[in-house]
Amino acid sequence: MSEGVRRGLLAHEPSDFIGGRFRLLPSVVGEASAELISSHDPAEPSVEVWSAAAQLAHVDLAVASARAAGALWRAAGDESRREALHALAEVFVAAEDRIARLITLESGKTLAESRLEAKALCEKIKITLEPSSTARVRGFEFEVTPTRRGVCDFRPYGVMAVMGPFNFPAHLPNGHIVPALLAGNTVVFKPSERTPAVGQLLAECADRANIPPGVFNVIAGGPLLAARLCGHSDVDGILFTGSWPTGRRILEANLDRPGRIIALEMGGSNAAIVCADAHLKQAVIECVRSAFATAGQRCTCTRRIIVDASIASAFISLFAKVASTLVIGSGDSSEPVFMGPLISSDARDAVINFQARRARAGAKVILHAQPLERAGWFLTPGILQVDRFELGHDEEVFGPIVQISVSTSDDDAIAQANASHFGLAAAVFTASEERWKRMAPEIRSGCINWNVGTAGASSRLPFGGLGRSGNNRPAGAFSLDYCAAPVAQLHERSDAAALPQGMRPF
Repeated sequence: MSEGVRRGLLAHEPSDFIGGRFRLLPSVVGEASAELISSHDPAEPSVEVWSAAAQLAHVDLAVASARAAGALWRAAGDESRREALHALAEVFVAAEDRIARLITLESGKTLAESRLEAKALCEKIKITLEPSSTARVRGFEFEVTPTRRGVCDFRPYGVMAVMGPFNFPAHLPNGHIVPALLAGNTVVFKPSERTPAVGQLLAECADRANIPPGVFNVIAGGPLLAARLCGHSDVDGILFTGSWPTGRRILEANLDRPGRIIALEMGGSNAAIVCADAHLKQAVIECVRSAFATAGQRCTCTRRIIVDASIASAFISLFAKVASTLVIGSGDSSEPVFMGPLISSDARDAVINFQARRARAGAKVILHAQPLERAGWFLTPGILQVDRFELGHDEEVFGPIVQISVSTSDDDAIAQANASHFGLAAAVFTASEERWKRMAPEIRSGCINWNVGTAGASSRLPFGGLGRSGNNRPAGAFSLDYCAAPVAQLHERSDAAALPQGMRPF
């Protein structure tokens, strides 16, 4: 029995969900298998949460199921699809505790964070249905001539492949799934291979909500299955949240499919600028929170801090002091815990290796990121001080480590903030609104905050980045925009077509 089922968090043993049916997956790799997928509790790696052999053939079955269900789902109309999503929202609310506990078990996040994520599932549906989200994808028409009208209509693309991440295994894919379904698309969802149990739980919620068979499908797998899904000839769109290297592979695999919609939300090398007039306590609290929330495993986590020379000593000293006192422990601990473990041993090693590389290159280690002497992939916060940030040394590291540099002016701070291949989130800490308004337009980033850390976003705003952070398809409140295609039409009511010049009467 899998741990998810044993704890009452899942109703089914490891399964794919295709055409409204749960298909039990084999526990060992066979001739039809792509790869063995297993997830473990990052706080207790000996606990296996979910394990099964991914089935490549299920990609074809799931896509075919979604394609077959598409016509009826489109024809059902907007109001019917809204009712279905309302029903799903009710199921999410009823299952909030199970969803949160499974997220913590499989990803290692603190239960407080997981509860917020579980709650966000219903909230996303509510926000997506609001006029502020749907306004940009409403049809319109106008008069061209007394008998001719111009019409703009919106249509679903068809079958959407949704690729989910491990750090927000329910909320982030849900942010693609809900608008895709509302727009009339059908979905094949592949959760991260590190959090397949949460993906299956979303399928169980959809099943309880009586989402029509084939409209929403879930298949578990790793890179081999993902490649087959993203390259499938019958997929009309790919909605992806994850890393830049994977996003690049998706783009390369679709160079010959220019009509396929691809929305990429990827990582960040996010910068926070702390100006000379910043409120020191506010800046420290927000920068510590944003650097180390979710053990540094958010795409919006602060990776780089640029602090004005006049306050650098005071800021760095206080920042290091606060970071060194963060409470680290199991996500389900009865004691208040700020951050849990990293997702895997590989993720922890990547942070430690980055720290060593930067130190060899001359960075000063202010606070060592070190493994805790206990089971699990726990790591203390790390702080490095570098001379300055330059494009040639830009790198995203997904873990609890941050680099700090000193700036000599606001222009220097902006130049260092922009010395990145990424452009997801940024923050400016200053007491001056005039300074904020002068600096913000110069920062190349999709999300820019004033006296608020980089980590965290409102679902009522667009969410996305530039460069290696995204491809100008922001999610959040703008997610419907990439789920419906505008279609231009001209309607003529009269039969009195005029003969154009050069055409003989007949």
